[in-house]
Amino acid sequence: MAETESETFSGQDFRKVLGSFATGVTVVTTRTPGPAYGMTANAFSSVSLDPPLVLVCISAKAEGRSWVEQNDAFAVNILSVEQEEISNFFASPDRPRDSMAFQHIPYTPGPSGSPIFDGVAAYLDCKLHAAHEAGDHLIFIGEVLDLGFNDENEPLLFHGGRYKRLA
Repeated sequence: MAETESETFSGQDFRKVLGSFATGVTVVTTRTPGPAYGMTANAFSSVSLDPPLVLVCISAKAEGRSWVEQNDAFAVNILSVEQEEISNFFASPDRPRDSMAFQHIPYTPGPSGSPIFDGVAAYLDCKLHAAHEAGDHLIFIGEVLDLGFNDENEPLLFHGGRYKRLA
């Protein structure tokens, strides 16, 4: 077997380099038959303006993967600096998965039924356009059904393993 470049560096090195890229912080949400589902994600990007498409990357092992597939829908909540606690909550593997999960987070269902949080910097509500396996993740491409933003809500940023704010 030929040696590939990925064998010349560690997973820790790879994570450190990727952490050098500043990103916004999102919580991807979707509906379920019971309580809604949400998870923190920073693997988010625009794909196309016409039609309006975005993507999110979700671990193949994540519970959220199956809910997005079943619902054919998801929302991307782009968090504001005031929502760091929400990011931490939805990033925790020990968070509640029942009706308590959204108990203290005010939201309105978007056209897809996915939760749109109050106070976000912006949001995109999407129907599933395509899904692609990629390593240990799935890339979900969503066609935007609805969107909104608030210029007064500064976005929450993540860089070097820490939350940051715009200067």
